[in-house]
Parts: sequence; C-alpha cells; structure tokens
Amino acid sequence: MTVDPSHRRATGVLLAAGAGARYGEPKVLSHHGLWLDSAVTALRRGGCDRVLVVLGAATPPLPRCAEAVFAPNWAVGVSESLRAGLSAAADDPGTDFAVVHLVDLPDVGSPVVARVLGAATRSPGGLARAWFGERPGHPVVLARRHWNAVSESAVGDSGAREYLREHDSLVLRVPCGDLATGADRDHPTGFERAPG
Repeated sequence: MTVDPSHRRATGVLLAAGAGARYGEPKVLSHHGLWLDSAVTALRRGGCDRVLVVLGAATPPLPRCAEAVFAPNWAVGVSESLRAGLSAAADDPGTDFAVVHLVDLPDVGSPVVARVLGAATRSPGGLARAWFGERPGHPVVLARRHWNAVSESAVGDSGAREYLREHDSLVLRVPCGDLATGADRDHPTGFERAPG
C-alpha cells in the first residue's frame, strides 16, 4: 500500500531509549545496530517524512536519515520517551501525524507502516493501530490533535495505552498479521529483519 504524501506529512517516532534489562543490553544496540537501521528504514519507506529516534540508555550513531531526540527521564518508562518524541515532532508545524514505533520489532517492515499510516489518514478519528491476529501492536499512528492529550495521559511504561483505551471507538484496528508477527524481542534471538 502506498500513501499519497500530498495529503499528509508524517513523522516517525522510534522509541529506543530503554536499557533492555531483560535483553541484556539496550535494544538500540542489538545486532550491531541492525534493529535500529531496520526500524528507521521501515518508517522512512513506509511514508514518514522524518524519523526521530528517542534515545536514553545508549546513544549510538544513527542512520543518516534519522534525527536523535534525548529523553532525559528515560528510566521512568516509555511514557517519558513518548513525551520527548511527540514534543520534538510538534516542533515541525507541518507534521500532521506521528507514527510511533518500537526498536525491538525487527520483522515489522515498511508495508506494515504504510498500511497503518494510510488507514489513519483516511480515518475520521485520526488514530490507527497495527493488529497482529488478536493482539494490538505497533506502529500506532496519532493525528496531531491527539498529541497533547496522549502526552498528558502517559504514565510509567504505559505510553499511549490508556489514551487509546479511553478513545477505543476512534482507534482504527488495522490487521497486519499477513505482513509480520509484530512480536517484540525481549531475549537475544536471530535478527529476523522484515523485507523492505
């Protein structure tokens, strides 16, 4: 699925600040940065005009097409990373959507991003989320009008979960199980990069 860039501008917000306690190292460093590269590529090829990588526990070199955002309170949880990413995205007045993604989803490629972003741009609610079978996952796409409220409601490791739950009727569930498993990696495994 392709997304017509004339109708919207999107910024990818890649959450990659965690220490990866269960994994054994910050996941942004995993496989010598290949998970990072894979996620940035998925966001760019999936329709994002910019990609912001939210960092904290580690600050590796980024792909040329990505920009670093530091979350000073990253250890509090994903909520702080999400806040930092959305705040940085808001600095660009031309951005209409934020595509929130995680660095530890190496099999989620650009077709998933494009499908969810495309659905969000056509949805009156301006909210869309990838679903893998019966399980919600990432990316999550948020229209700009939701960013402040998402940031205010995010607590600890819940990120946008509570906001999405409270506004469930507006959230478009986008089936993506035919494209990826959407499973996060909490233990060292093979690279399992998605094509594209």
